[in-house]
Amino acid sequence: MANKGKVKVAVLVSGGGTNLQAIIDALGSTIKSAEISLVISNNPSAYALTRAQNAGIPAQIISKKECVTQEKFEEKLITALTENGIELIVLAGFMSILSADFTRKYDHRIINVHPSLIPSFCGKGFYGIRVHEAALEYGVKVTGATVHYVNEIPDGGEIILQRSVYIKKDESPESLQQRVMRQAEWIILPRAVELVSKEIIRKRKVSESK
Repeated sequence: MANKGKVKVAVLVSGGGTNLQAIIDALGSTIKSAEISLVISNNPSAYALTRAQNAGIPAQIISKKECVTQEKFEEKLITALTENGIELIVLAGFMSILSADFTRKYDHRIINVHPSLIPSFCGKGFYGIRVHEAALEYGVKVTGATVHYVNEIPDGGEIILQRSVYIKKDESPESLQQRVMRQAEWIILPRAVELVSKEIIRKRKVSESK
């Protein structure tokens, strides 16, 4: 049953959880229309799970290896999301591609942050430090981050927000990664969570008035 107040959010993570922390830190300020009800990791050793614990947020581990097939993995995801009444899914460094069936089930209810200005340096194979290596190799002067809806095409969904970051001389992939996180990802991801949550609440009210 849908929460009548704030939108219930699940954050899916695989690693350190810096973007999860950015969302946690924005609750009550930038994010007023949503609450993090669940954190799910496909990696039992992800530090993001510690961040969730420190913030008092329920967390679950759903290992793709243990599920054997993509179908079983997604069945477990859907069960966890349904049981917790999740209305919005945020992919925050979630290193597992979701199937077309899954993304269709949650149409315009899954968002992802990508460390480039889509359509540059995105799609299959472009994740983490590789994105920044590619940007520097290509010689672009401006990069940034994008929050977008998730569909069956990797990084192919509708763009919600973007923020640019100028590349410095003698920039390394590591320094660029840190600056893109601080100057773009951690700013636009909470804003996008709020924007999408407000839209979910608006649609919820329209549905209830019918």
